[in-house]
Amino acid sequence: MLPVNQKKSSILDQYGNPYVKQQTGLKPRALHGGLNNIPYDAADTTGSSTSNWFPYLTSPDVELNPWRDIIVSRVRDLVRNDGWASGIVTRVLDNALGGCFRPISKPDYRTLQAKTGCSFDAQWAKEWSREVDSHWRSWANDEGRYCDAGRRLTFSQMMWAAMRGLLIDGDAVAVLNWIPDRVQKGQALYATAVQMIDPDRLCNPNQNIDTAECRGGVQLDEYGAPIGYHFRKSHISNYYDYSKIMEWEYIKKETDWGRPNVVHYFETQRADEHRGGAGILTPIVQRLQMITKYDKTELDAAVVNATFAAFLESPYDPVSGMDALETQESENILNYIDNRNCYHKSNKLVLGGTRIPVLFPGEKISAVSSSHPHSGYREFLGAALRNIAAGTGVSTQQISNDWSDVNYSSARSAMLEAWKTLTRRRDNFGNGFASPIRSAWLEECCMKEELPWPSGVDLDYLMDMVSYLKTPLSKCKWLGPGRGWVDPVAEKQGAVLGMAAGLSTLEVEAAENSGDDWEEIIDQRALEIKKFKENGIPLPDWTGNQTNGKETSISSPPEKPSP
Repeated sequence: MLPVNQKKSSILDQYGNPYVKQQTGLKPRALHGGLNNIPYDAADTTGSSTSNWFPYLTSPDVELNPWRDIIVSRVRDLVRNDGWASGIVTRVLDNALGGCFRPISKPDYRTLQAKTGCSFDAQWAKEWSREVDSHWRSWANDEGRYCDAGRRLTFSQMMWAAMRGLLIDGDAVAVLNWIPDRVQKGQALYATAVQMIDPDRLCNPNQNIDTAECRGGVQLDEYGAPIGYHFRKSHISNYYDYSKIMEWEYIKKETDWGRPNVVHYFETQRADEHRGGAGILTPIVQRLQMITKYDKTELDAAVVNATFAAFLESPYDPVSGMDALETQESENILNYIDNRNCYHKSNKLVLGGTRIPVLFPGEKISAVSSSHPHSGYREFLGAALRNIAAGTGVSTQQISNDWSDVNYSSARSAMLEAWKTLTRRRDNFGNGFASPIRSAWLEECCMKEELPWPSGVDLDYLMDMVSYLKTPLSKCKWLGPGRGWVDPVAEKQGAVLGMAAGLSTLEVEAAENSGDDWEEIIDQRALEIKKFKENGIPLPDWTGNQTNGKETSISSPPEKPSP
């Protein structure tokens, strides 16, 4: 029994709170009010891995804009000088855009019919799309490159450069110019011309800090919507154009009737974000830098190991040599060295083209022994590349171009996962950057060309309403390279079965596998069948059986004879 005046003692934590009595299988926790009583481990401030971890909680613009320049400069340096970084960007570009990035018109004829009351239907959409796509190709692939204000690139090449900037810098920026002089001189078909802008030039005037109305060179309205952009007239590093470095030009985002003047696209990751600057390599910059240093160290070690294969070891150094010769006179040592040199110069015994080494008395050959390249280098590099692949949305094999350690199933699984990310990037880039450019061109095309409009359409009224009807009229699907095949036979058979079962269509399969337009494929097949017939060549199986001059599918059952 404790004395009445003696209170029971308790074990207190560092905040003076008594510990709860330990229960079986549970760690002791502080009572209510103690900082250890935290429902989430991520909020723990006393653990060994979190006690000094207090990152800032900031808005997206405050989080990125002040650090944008140093982030971008480091990523660019990696892409210029590191094969892994350069390969990642190239793989994404080649798979998302390829060498031909083009739209297939898909006007929303149902909405147009409902808004105008005219006979817009599927047949009209088909004819109109073919005509518009033909005019688009004339503008986008013009031999004079008049779609580019600088007359250097085709449309696909400009989009390739823009998406490369998006992947590295985080921004893609272009200004749409109206240059009627080229049309009047008979040089260009259209006055619309695209001018690519380096994202570095998009910045606040006089290098001021961000404000509520202007952030990272983007002028905002009361709702946070961009209404204009401030561009430095020359890049800050252009010493040859020094007078324009501290001059800015303000360009409104669009005209009064809605035609875009500036197209600015970046992958938005948070609400209230107005600038890019964090490309796909940003989260792995330090890891890539460390891998580059490690790779170079291993390569240097391998070069040294290969250069110095062996060395000749003498039994005497100058001091021990003098002691062995029982003299302190340096002349005797020099004579010894001379004798060795003369011996090796005269010793050139060769047997079958191979030199036979004959050593001076007391000498021996020692090989250079080195543990480099390190035995775990390949495993380390594989783990690092998997981390990089996970952060950039491509497969490890796409980065390394090494497919030796995968089978068909694993290779196809990796490619399918990467393909989801690549198609998402293509669709977002097409809708966010390429489509506004096409919309501006389409406005001029509708005014300039004789397009097949439905009967009863008041073209003047339609042009006045072009801003209102711009979205349903300019809808399109952007085509890039196909997904390709790991096993062409198996995957093409799967595509045929999917179409036969009604689970897929020729349009979907053509776009995913070859990146082609399904209607162009059908037209080409019709031309080929006609050519076979004209030259009297038996038709291949894919054309179907020929019965009484009519084509029937080889999979169709024969007609039932009449009784």
